[in-house]
Amino acid sequence: MELVVFEDIGYRNLLPLTYARAAFELRCGVDTLLEKIEAVMKARAQRLVVRPELAECIAERHGPGRNVNEGEFWINGRLLLKHTPELTCPSACWIGDTLAAAYLPSQATAGLTADVMLDPQRTAAAVARAPAVPFREEWGELIAYPWDLIAKNAAELTHQIAAMPPCQDGTVHPGAHLLNPGAIRIESGARIKPTAVLDAEDGPIHVGADAVISPNVTLRGPCSIGAGTLVQAGASIREGTSIGPICKVGGEVEGTIFQGYSNKQHDGFVGHSYVGEWVNLGADTVTSDLKNTYGTVSVPINGNAIDSGLQFVGSIIGDHSKTGICTALTTGCVIGFCCNVVVPRPPQFVPSFTWLTEAGAAPYDLDRAVALARKVMLRRKQALTPAAERLFRHAAETARLHERVAMA
Repeated sequence: MELVVFEDIGYRNLLPLTYARAAFELRCGVDTLLEKIEAVMKARAQRLVVRPELAECIAERHGPGRNVNEGEFWINGRLLLKHTPELTCPSACWIGDTLAAAYLPSQATAGLTADVMLDPQRTAAAVARAPAVPFREEWGELIAYPWDLIAKNAAELTHQIAAMPPCQDGTVHPGAHLLNPGAIRIESGARIKPTAVLDAEDGPIHVGADAVISPNVTLRGPCSIGAGTLVQAGASIREGTSIGPICKVGGEVEGTIFQGYSNKQHDGFVGHSYVGEWVNLGADTVTSDLKNTYGTVSVPINGNAIDSGLQFVGSIIGDHSKTGICTALTTGCVIGFCCNVVVPRPPQFVPSFTWLTEAGAAPYDLDRAVALARKVMLRRKQALTPAAERLFRHAAETARLHERVAMA
């Protein structure tokens, strides 16, 4: 059996987080949706079916051996998968009108191209001969919007970390305090410095390889600190937080996902938010994650207001975006891909590639944006490859198609 993970049109409701990555590369808990699918299925995906503009970067990021033409067990990359779908061949499993999984003979999959998978009607026609099977709740959940990842993060952290084998291979200074140490996983090369408090009494804690937890830091589980990440002195990392690899984080963070390679080094509260890669939040940047009315939060996905149905939603911040000092982000704020926001209180929706100052909003010059991205990435010894640059420039084109540009 070959495992295939595919993207569908639902990636659009996950923008701006999916301009430069596939939906299955989004983070929830300790790892990404793809890594969860592979772990549950006990197989490496041999084929990743994505938008054409992503193909080169996906090949660079995920390595060889993932582009064979045969594929039998197809899994939607937006699934937060928990158990292997019990399907016989042939069959197709649906959540509403969305294909969640399919088990098909290899000769029947030739027509399942990336273009077909992005069109719900063509997808349905392509698998029409396969008997339909209802999706069962215990198999997992489909991620529809960014706040789904945020809302499910604490439970996913609890499940994943509890399932990890006991591990305290890093260096824990005698002056550090570990509460409920049996629920704490510390990987090789990680350093827990004096006066740091890792409080796992209400949820487990994971500290990745080579991460540094500075003095006077409080980690409250469930939470995960990614490999190579630095948590600055005095930080308070509260429950439900996942910080990806190679980040620098300070201040107060609650219920938030950092995809990776982003900075929030200074004071300021970030709550119930999703922060993409290569983001820099200026000193004292804060997010509001609760309305004064205690009502549900409306979020402008691609500029169109969607009621999240949740009481707590902070900000969704696309890759390569930056805020100035003392920036206050309103509840349910969305900052697009590659924005520069240097006003004290930006609008709830900032379209991608916007340069926003007190003089007003202007398009971000694309060549300048690319040059800055290259400089920022080199600081972390990462290269903006030709394929990544093409994808970066393509994001500017697609943002104009998908986003309602007028700022709320």
